[in-house]
Amino acid sequence: MAPRRYKVSATPFVILAQLITIAVITLVLVWLLHFQKGFSFKSDEISKLFNLHPFLMVIGPIVIGGQAIMAYKSIPAKRKTRKGVHLVLHLTAFLSGILGIYVIFKYKKEAGAQNLVTLHSWLGITTVSLYGLQFVLGFFAYCFPGAEWTARATLLPWHIFVGMVIFFFAMVTAEIGMSGLSQTVISFSERYIVNFTGLLILLYAISVTLVVILPRRY
Repeated sequence: MAPRRYKVSATPFVILAQLITIAVITLVLVWLLHFQKGFSFKSDEISKLFNLHPFLMVIGPIVIGGQAIMAYKSIPAKRKTRKGVHLVLHLTAFLSGILGIYVIFKYKKEAGAQNLVTLHSWLGITTVSLYGLQFVLGFFAYCFPGAEWTARATLLPWHIFVGMVIFFFAMVTAEIGMSGLSQTVISFSERYIVNFTGLLILLYAISVTLVVILPRRY
């Protein structure tokens, strides 16, 4: 008897990633809106300015960035459409990351605190910088009309690899930040929400990786 071949497609993990996305966004909003009294660029409470930072960095480079990575296998459309969605989502994630960096610098200035003194801050700056460089190089390699097809094919594995490395940089940076935040909150309920959010972000990163590795079943 011939051995059975077990073929696993990316589809189940695309669905899993979408479910985790909903859970992460829900927990982040519950945490910031219910326990931390919301977020705002301008407020008498400086903590609301700080709250924008985790919101932008989780929703941007991680959630939206992960969706951009999965776009080629999660969107049932022509390749050109998927490519456009991939580009727009990455641009949105990158701009969100820049805004998140700006917000935390603004918060530190108003609070009279020092900048770039933690591993979290170093990794955050590195991640956003690499994200921008990857976006620019990817745009000129795959969206610029003058790029040669042979060059695109040669660069594709490296483009995917570097993209995943940057995505995991974002995930690790968020995990370190949430680990620090969970030690400062007083409420056990809030601490559990922060910890569960960190756990779901890790599962999300694993799901996105599996979507990239596994083939798409049509």
